[in-house]
Amino acid sequence: MTSGTAPTRVLFTGFEPFDGEATNPSWGAVRSAAAAPLDGLALHTVELPCAYGASMTALRAAIDETSPDIVVCVGQAGGRPDITVERVAVNVDDARIPDSAGAEPVDRPIVPGGPAAYFATLPIKACVAAVRAAGLPASVSNTAGTFVCNHVFYGLAHLIATELPHVRGGFVHVPYAPEQVTDRAQPSLPVDAVATALRAIAATAARTRTDLRVAEGATH
Repeated sequence: MTSGTAPTRVLFTGFEPFDGEATNPSWGAVRSAAAAPLDGLALHTVELPCAYGASMTALRAAIDETSPDIVVCVGQAGGRPDITVERVAVNVDDARIPDSAGAEPVDRPIVPGGPAAYFATLPIKACVAAVRAAGLPASVSNTAGTFVCNHVFYGLAHLIATELPHVRGGFVHVPYAPEQVTDRAQPSLPVDAVATALRAIAATAARTRTDLRVAEGATH
């Protein structure tokens, strides 16, 4: 960053614990990622409720407060072994479990009449490459599910498309933290490692406008 140049404002969001868990690694990692300065970036954080509707209200308030250039929403994807940068958000809430407010919508559009889907406006493949360069496992994901994570991802993308064209944003899913899987055979990553990945993603998103053209597709 040259003298007199304003830093790129990055808003990280994480979630409160849900589904009986005592912690949510997304929020722990977000807080850790923003705890130390990152050259050229001004980092902000907000914890979102794991609830349809309320999560978007909290996200919108945080965007209004921080006026970010980039929004990186982060959520837990228990069972996934790596950092997954999401490609697409779909316009449907279809809950397998209740959210933290007890809501369990089925086949409900997030935005009635909205597009079926939105693509992330972050350089997803460059972000994946940056995480791998930091020595951590990462991949592109083609589904953010249909729970509150996808609800927030789609809601953010809709805000960007309809009201905030100067903002770029996307969603990152992270594995369980080690303390969550001591009694079950599930993959995990330390929260500090996830924080390192998030810092790499933020720095890459800030400096990259054209994504890498490399194969990161899936057959299923």
